[in-house]
Amino acid sequence: MTRLYLPSHSRQLSPDEEIREKCGEDAVHYLSFQRHIIGLLVVVGVLSVGIVLPVNFSGDLLENNAYSFGRTTIANLKSGTNLLWLHTSFAFMYLLLTVYSMRRHTSKMHYKEDDLVKRTLFINGISKYAEESQIKQHFEQAYENCTVLEARICYNVAKLMSLNAERKKTERSKKFFTDLMAKEHVPTMINPKPCGHLCCCAITGCEEEEAVSYYTKREAKLKEEYRKEKEKVHTKPLGMAFVTFQNEAMTAIILKDFNACQVQGCRCRQEPRSSQFSEVLHVHSWSVSYAPDPQNVRWEHLSLGGISWWIRCFIINCILFLLLFFLTTPAIIISTMDKFNVTKPVEYLNNPIVTQFFPTLLLWAFSALLPTIVYYSAFFEAHWTRSGENRTTMHKCYTFLIFMVLLLPSLGLSSLDVFFRWLFDKKFLADGTVRFECVFLPDNGAFFVNYVIASAFIGNAMDLLRIPGLLMYMIRLCLARSAADRRNVKRHQAYEFQFGAAYAWMMNVFTVVMAYSITCPIIVPFGLMYMLLKHLVDRYNMYYAYLPSKLDKKIHSGAVTQVVAAPILCLFWLLFFSTVRTGFETPTSMFTLVVLIVTIVVCLSHVCFGHFKYLSAHNYKIDTKETDVDAVENGRPARASSSPTTKSQQQQMYIAQVLQDPNSDEPGGGSSEEDRGSSQDEEMLNGGNSINEADFQSGEDSLIANEVHQ
Repeated sequence: MTRLYLPSHSRQLSPDEEIREKCGEDAVHYLSFQRHIIGLLVVVGVLSVGIVLPVNFSGDLLENNAYSFGRTTIANLKSGTNLLWLHTSFAFMYLLLTVYSMRRHTSKMHYKEDDLVKRTLFINGISKYAEESQIKQHFEQAYENCTVLEARICYNVAKLMSLNAERKKTERSKKFFTDLMAKEHVPTMINPKPCGHLCCCAITGCEEEEAVSYYTKREAKLKEEYRKEKEKVHTKPLGMAFVTFQNEAMTAIILKDFNACQVQGCRCRQEPRSSQFSEVLHVHSWSVSYAPDPQNVRWEHLSLGGISWWIRCFIINCILFLLLFFLTTPAIIISTMDKFNVTKPVEYLNNPIVTQFFPTLLLWAFSALLPTIVYYSAFFEAHWTRSGENRTTMHKCYTFLIFMVLLLPSLGLSSLDVFFRWLFDKKFLADGTVRFECVFLPDNGAFFVNYVIASAFIGNAMDLLRIPGLLMYMIRLCLARSAADRRNVKRHQAYEFQFGAAYAWMMNVFTVVMAYSITCPIIVPFGLMYMLLKHLVDRYNMYYAYLPSKLDKKIHSGAVTQVVAAPILCLFWLLFFSTVRTGFETPTSMFTLVVLIVTIVVCLSHVCFGHFKYLSAHNYKIDTKETDVDAVENGRPARASSSPTTKSQQQQMYIAQVLQDPNSDEPGGGSSEEDRGSSQDEEMLNGGNSINEADFQSGEDSLIANEVHQ
């Protein structure tokens, strides 16, 4: 991989520093997490393959065939053998190793927070008639020695941001065709409808227009709408504000004052300090928390809050639950399709390649589609921060994948509908033994070994190809109206790395490996292979294909918490096996049950009440860094500026970018959320390949010019 050099120091960067410079702090945390998982799987693999596998192989309960897969599983051991103590002890050891590995990971990750973030509070519930000066005076009167540097009221800028982005696209398209006309001296005709460049029929409603004239009229219309919206945006406050104080100590005192719990009758907190503006500002209804990083805020989603947001979230998740309740696994979808004879025409072809490949293709397609539906449900919930969206995606995708991939197939069930019918059936205990014995069938272990192998090679290959991004890119190209629109699509095809979905998929495979590391130890080397390839693919993609993103540490700490679920599931599996084979009152069953209960109690106490901190997998250390305008911001070098207004611009960070730029009304001026990363081509070419930038750009322009004349 090409090394990066700091221009000011002329020194070679370490791999982590190189990733931090190019991809941001969150990428370093994510890759460190993967490396510690790889180290954990190396140790678990040595123990499982070196000790547990020979012990399983020493049994003689199954057929005496050296090539039989069943002899490598725990099902090969007799019921009353003392060797089962070894399996329980190793499962508990794996739990301790997992906690130690995650503590080591979090202790090495010094999470850096900007000084501005630690001095800024986000306040919700402010009166919509409040003024910024009143908020400042309230804090300075209510708290001694309190200095408020700035108070920024939030406004509904969703429509303004959309108009700004569309206006910029139109400006670029107009410039493209204007330059083309100046060069060719021939006007270009376009079909201004979506997919217009694909339409070859001249019918009513699809008439062609001259490109420069069309984009000139469209630009004038969008500019007028943008101007009107910007004039009235300050009349649409959201009842939220970002307040920045002079020092962290005062910020912490104010936050504690608003969030201190003190039971007074029916009240759950004490009244905060008041001032002459308390009634006007509705201080009693304020919700106060630390502000997220400005780059972490989704300004266009702040307008969706309160009851409307909860109703929206409830409806989306109800639809998602009903859909996945009956269609939890790809197998049940295919069986449902078979009832409607969807696959019958394929069978009539009598082509063995087609008839065997088509069901497998459907199975793979739905395996990728179902988690994607879960991911987009979190996207449409419209979270206020990118961290919240990624964290929700991680938890929902991980929970769904564990049911779809691990729990239901292990129990021989096809959907949550069947699972709950079996769980609450009167014959639950009678059928429970049969269901739990499914977990330890030799073929069941072989299925998950095949799944991990497929994930290692096919799954990582799909991540490297970025198929979903390619499909979205193709759709956007098809919807383009003209060659200029296609050029805009090509220059804005890069997206931020989706940490939530990546964490969910990776931890799903890790959980499968750990859950079967004792009962089917041969799965661990393939899990290690998956993690090694996953690490290489993600490192490559983050460095070359994705834009950097700025999240908070909650998503990384949430991933660490979910990792502990993997060895706990391993203990559950051993408890089921011991109970089914030897009975509930045997020493091995009781020991496993006690260890499992203690582990769950400790985990719940830590998550819910903050107890057992020294037994926790978390050991994050937070460093506060001073804001430096010349430093690297979010994986990109900060824009150098010698202007005396640099400091004042730094103080305007907690305001939507579309309201921040004084030149946003000028052609080509300003910036929007869509333009955060500029173009993907420029991003990738700025990393030391500037020599080829002109050649690349001229080649791309010539290709588009050829498309125009065709």
